[in-house]
Amino acid sequence: MLLNLNKTAIATHCALFFATLPSFYSIADPLKNPPSNDTSLERMIVTGSRSVERIEGVPSSVTLINKKMLEQDRLMTSELQNLLAFRVPGLAPSTGTSSNSGQTLRGRKALVMIDGVPQSTPLRNGQLGISSIDVGVIERIEVIKGATSIYGNGASGGIINYITKQASNNKAQVQIDASSKFSAVKFDNSSGYRFNGSVNGTLKNVSYVLSSITAETGLERDAEGDIIGLKYGLSEMKSQNLFTKLGYTFDNDKYLQLTYNYYEAQQDTDLIDVVGSVNSGIKTYAVKNITGIEKKGVPQGPRGNHNLMLKYTDDEVFSHTQLTIDGYMQKIENMFFFSTALANPSEGYQGGQSFIKSEKKGLRANLTTQFDWDNIEATFIYGTDALNDVSSQPLADGRIWVPEMDMRNLAAYLQTKLVINDDWILKAGIRQDSIHVNVDDYQTIKVCRTPVKCSIPMDVKGGEINDKSTTYNIGLRYNIHDSFSPFVSFSQGSDISDLGDLLRLATVNDITLIRTEASIVDNYEIGASGQINDLGYEIAAYRSTSELGTSNEYNEVTGVYQPVRAPQKIWGYEAQLNYQLLNNVKTGLSYSWMEGKDTDKDTYLENRIISAPKFTAFVNWQPLDEANIAINYMHVGKRKRFEPIDGNYIGTQGPVNSYNLINLSASYQLNNWQLSLGIENLLNEDYFSARSQAYTFDGYNTKGLGTTVNLGIKVSF
Repeated sequence: MLLNLNKTAIATHCALFFATLPSFYSIADPLKNPPSNDTSLERMIVTGSRSVERIEGVPSSVTLINKKMLEQDRLMTSELQNLLAFRVPGLAPSTGTSSNSGQTLRGRKALVMIDGVPQSTPLRNGQLGISSIDVGVIERIEVIKGATSIYGNGASGGIINYITKQASNNKAQVQIDASSKFSAVKFDNSSGYRFNGSVNGTLKNVSYVLSSITAETGLERDAEGDIIGLKYGLSEMKSQNLFTKLGYTFDNDKYLQLTYNYYEAQQDTDLIDVVGSVNSGIKTYAVKNITGIEKKGVPQGPRGNHNLMLKYTDDEVFSHTQLTIDGYMQKIENMFFFSTALANPSEGYQGGQSFIKSEKKGLRANLTTQFDWDNIEATFIYGTDALNDVSSQPLADGRIWVPEMDMRNLAAYLQTKLVINDDWILKAGIRQDSIHVNVDDYQTIKVCRTPVKCSIPMDVKGGEINDKSTTYNIGLRYNIHDSFSPFVSFSQGSDISDLGDLLRLATVNDITLIRTEASIVDNYEIGASGQINDLGYEIAAYRSTSELGTSNEYNEVTGVYQPVRAPQKIWGYEAQLNYQLLNNVKTGLSYSWMEGKDTDKDTYLENRIISAPKFTAFVNWQPLDEANIAINYMHVGKRKRFEPIDGNYIGTQGPVNSYNLINLSASYQLNNWQLSLGIENLLNEDYFSARSQAYTFDGYNTKGLGTTVNLGIKVSF
């Protein structure tokens, strides 16, 4: 097997083989030392194959949010979930909270990364990965859609990769910006602040980026002026992001880079919820705690997300082959809200507050070899991944909800790309994963939804879960003409995501009796893209299947939603258009629709998996060289696939009604100064987000943000 081969031997044999190939050319990495002209990078990505390539050479759907888009959208909001929901077709609408639960990518979970370092916690998916860094230190965002195995476990729906800021090739550049956000519906105590200071540059062989961001939100208010509810809430949220990137260039080929990012965001408030639900028809909103009773729990949110990466690149390690070696460490504690659902009155617990602990250590070696042979340009990308992920979900009171899961993952992969006659692009690859997860003996905890509805504690024998999987991908694109470039692809992903959810609700006494095996997701896609004069477009249709998808089923006796492994199929389509209307006016739109079923029962998948249809449009106008105005529009459609049971909707089967959102941003550049204005929900739409409508659990039906203004000023020198 490929995994049993000695890594040094693999590299040696590859070196000898590629050394004999004719007509080589050198590999350049523009993302390592970017040119001063950012437009040359607008169509470049690194995430899809771990090597720099143009989007036109990728036979699958890709969304790139470049620097200019990010800077424009940041004027309206700093919430990454909102930015991504608008820019990425196929990504479910934003939840309006710090949680991305229900915000799937084509109906499946996405692996969130920072510079290729995983932020998601697939062993116990708390679904908080999208909000794991401040947007102010992100240069660009690359989104690869569909199952992919090139980065391993957790990418059954695709990848969201945050590429952090790069140093300029010039002398020190300093940027300071400040902004304040407040409600235009009811100003009282709604104002917050945000400060960002950064410096970057290059001094001889040393490049550097240093950034510090601190922010605090005021009271977030809905269209009626009420304070939005607190479950994963954003009111009175204090956040901090410290970022450092240091690089050293040994010569034209060799480069060393050290990156560290620290992020925390906690909601420290004396507010309490007035709880409603979808079935009661009453919204959940927050009020000041004037009961005189001390609020239970500690602040919710990331208590410290540490990311450390050391990366070495040699563009000419042998035979015009690039070598990249990176080691990384990631540590995070995500604290959830205090929940009475974790009560156990018989032991004196009136509720509980859980948090996800995750520590990852990884080492990756990636080689990229390119050559010309007659009418063929070939690229080979090959290497190994080693990952140790230790995750658990204890409660703040000392109880253990999910035991510690110690995963060791070793993988080897080979990806090939052939460009034939400059028109045909064929990509194919294979990856083999060997996964071992150790879990000690543990006992499930007793949780009570009501005094009479309680789960039954179970002593579970631990052990080792072993899984080996081989996944494949193949894709073909034909660049027949600038106006029409069709593509078709098949890709697989291996996913053992949310093992912790299976363990914490075990109903058997031995871990070997729980269906913990990985699910292989098969993804099929067909589409086309092109540029016709000033009109650019991309259309795609997809279908993904898995024999062991995970959904939830309500247990009437215990009042607990238990995970169920069942085969699933998901299908949908997307379309995106961009049009340069005038030299200073650009517009565009997108539409995405998806559906999914449990194929065993022939029933529709719940709304936490399948999102409602989404339509977006934008107009970007530059009336003066110094001024820019942008308007974004998003329509979320209906999805009503389920009927109430005994008069009530259950789980995440609430009916989703449509709503519309319009956002505006404007900026004016005055020498080194920039003045900006951003307005979210310009027309003060009174709405529940798609997730708030779908989730029937008490306290989740919070309304969306009402009209909110963001004023900013920035100076660069």
